[in-house]
Amino acid sequence: MKTVKYLIIGGGISGLTFAGSCGSDYIVAEKEDVPGGFCRTTKKDGFVWDFAGHFFHFKTERFKEFFKTHVPDDDIIRKDKCTKIVYKDRLIDYPFQKNIHQLEKEEFIDCLYDLFNKEEKESYDSFLDMLYGKFGVSITEKFLRPYNEKLYAVDLTRLDKDAMGRFFPYADREDIIKNMKRGAKDSSYNEKFLYPKNGAGSFIDILYSMCDSSSFLFGTEVVSVDADSKVCRLSNGNEIKYEYLINTSPLNRFLPLINEKPLTSFSESLSYNKVLVFNLGFNKKSTFTNEHWLYIPDKSINFYRIGFYDNILDSDRLSMYIEIGYGKDGIVNEKEQLDATLHNLKRLGIIDDTFELVASETIVMDPAYVHISAESERDVPKVMKYLSERGIYSIGRYGAWTYCSMEDSMIAASELAERLESLR
Repeated sequence: MKTVKYLIIGGGISGLTFAGSCGSDYIVAEKEDVPGGFCRTTKKDGFVWDFAGHFFHFKTERFKEFFKTHVPDDDIIRKDKCTKIVYKDRLIDYPFQKNIHQLEKEEFIDCLYDLFNKEEKESYDSFLDMLYGKFGVSITEKFLRPYNEKLYAVDLTRLDKDAMGRFFPYADREDIIKNMKRGAKDSSYNEKFLYPKNGAGSFIDILYSMCDSSSFLFGTEVVSVDADSKVCRLSNGNEIKYEYLINTSPLNRFLPLINEKPLTSFSESLSYNKVLVFNLGFNKKSTFTNEHWLYIPDKSINFYRIGFYDNILDSDRLSMYIEIGYGKDGIVNEKEQLDATLHNLKRLGIIDDTFELVASETIVMDPAYVHISAESERDVPKVMKYLSERGIYSIGRYGAWTYCSMEDSMIAASELAERLESLR
């Protein structure tokens, strides 16, 4: 039986960051044949696609400098974000709540009236309750409610009022009125972004190059965890004894491996959505030449968001990602959804009958977005404390069951590694 200080489950961005920060005594068990998790890039017929869109918005100098230092400057694309909302027959600047003046006059008046007559509270019972309280009926029902119901594929009353944390584009009346002035700019957290010319996966390659490749077990899963004896059994039949177990796999799938009834029951209570992603490449450019991604609240259209890789990479053929939300128990029908997607791209005027789909890729993210509820906010920290007392740490968007950025995941992983290393 092999013994290591750190057994790391998952070779995605959190697992790679931890491995590159913790020294040399570790093993990474990764079920796929390559590192990266959902932050991988594929190349097909001249198209560059990620596993859904991954764009870098750094809030700390540490990781901004890390990115710039390790990605050659000539390979970095810098963009001012151009995002729109497809609302009826027009494109509205994102976020909707700060650009209601772009609506038709009657709808603008409805939104403005409701904004000034909204019923704010000291505290809110749910995400939906917060939307109505902070933005009023019209803004909520025209965009915020239908869009987020498509995205999360869940009743919004089940989400915590702060389900999106700092990523939700809050705006008070003063912000909204100020934004009506011509030339006002979006000041959201991701108004500018960086993107590697070879896709987000090139950043994964950098993280992986800073690790010991001989410590990775690809195509290998942890199938059981004996938390008392600190031994994991692998899918290849081997066992590994660890001092610390670092989990970056989805919490709802990791907890049952410990085979303790309370943890398994808790894992079953966790809620999330699945996202079907189509990466699509066409034979020529669309008339949509400036937009980076579009938000679609219309429930008669199957996708909630689409992105234009060609407008980021400045390429000469339409290259897109399409995102379609499902509930955790939803059954994905890829053919039906692809047919609906092509039909709806024509409805929106993005393609027409002269466009030929020359390359495609299908990805199912399961889970994709975790649902942050009042219950999960209360109970996940208790589970994390219980695990850490036994030398088990669960990190990353899925491991920690949180809504966070890639940078947030990297920060948490490196800080944990530094803290555990300091205990030597």
